[in-house]
Amino acid sequence: MTWQQPVLIPADVETPDKIIGSFTARQVLILAGTGAILYAAYAAVGDHVPLLVCAAVALPVTVGAILLAIGRHDGIPLDRYVLAALRHQRSPKHLVSSFEDIPMPPAWMAANTQRPPAPLKLPARGVAGDGLVDLGPDGVAAVAEVSTVSFALRTPDEQDALAAVFGRWLNSLSGPAQILVRAERVDLSETIATLQDNARQLPHPALASAALEHAAFLGELSARHDLLRRQVLLIIREPSVGAHGRDAAAARALRRLDEASRVLGSCGLTARLLDARAVAALLASCFDPSAPPLPDDDIALPGEVITTGGTW
Repeated sequence: MTWQQPVLIPADVETPDKIIGSFTARQVLILAGTGAILYAAYAAVGDHVPLLVCAAVALPVTVGAILLAIGRHDGIPLDRYVLAALRHQRSPKHLVSSFEDIPMPPAWMAANTQRPPAPLKLPARGVAGDGLVDLGPDGVAAVAEVSTVSFALRTPDEQDALAAVFGRWLNSLSGPAQILVRAERVDLSETIATLQDNARQLPHPALASAALEHAAFLGELSARHDLLRRQVLLIIREPSVGAHGRDAAAARALRRLDEASRVLGSCGLTARLLDARAVAALLASCFDPSAPPLPDDDIALPGEVITTGGTW
């Protein structure tokens, strides 16, 4: 009989390593680089500038380097936050959906100092008829909606079994996968209208009264609160290689999603592949999460002709 000692695994496996005391390589590089620059500057001008003036100039630089090295903003290191702010400031603010570079304006418009628009490069090129998201050179992605189970209401043995099944699926991953938990608005107008219409057809007045009261309760609930529902999505991505790489990547993504559905099904989870309209609606809602969901009839698939009703 062998005895195995348990090993603790840190929760945050992406924490950078500490190389000197509690400082990471990035922090040491910032502090050491700043110190080297200040020393080189003092060696160059120290004989011609008073020591007090050098100290007055070096003090704010040193404080700024320390803040950049150890400071954080919303959990992000301050130096990366400053770099992101500078990158945002220098990036164009007017973007258009074009896969080609925007040509420069003609010479007679040179008086306009406004920066010309730049192409909006989205990771998703479109949604195919099979529901897969075309990522261009990055391959394809399959999106499935996964049901949930109550982990807290299970017994300890059942919780261990659920964790074992989920760990087995994680160990079987052969490519990129993402679990996305998002909240979306719930529109009860159709449900309320259905209750009110069906209430008139109920055989007993008490049932009709109960249905109307429930419809009124749902209407008051939706008017006083922002109703949300949680949606769990499983995204499987496969890269495409070669001329026929898209078809091969799509087959691999669907096969991996089917394998995930079989493994997760053993713990009571169901994974449903979203069709083209559902994926298009999902991408549209990600651009404007606060907007109500669009009806399926208002969503056009790629290649469909958009028509409007009316008389000619």
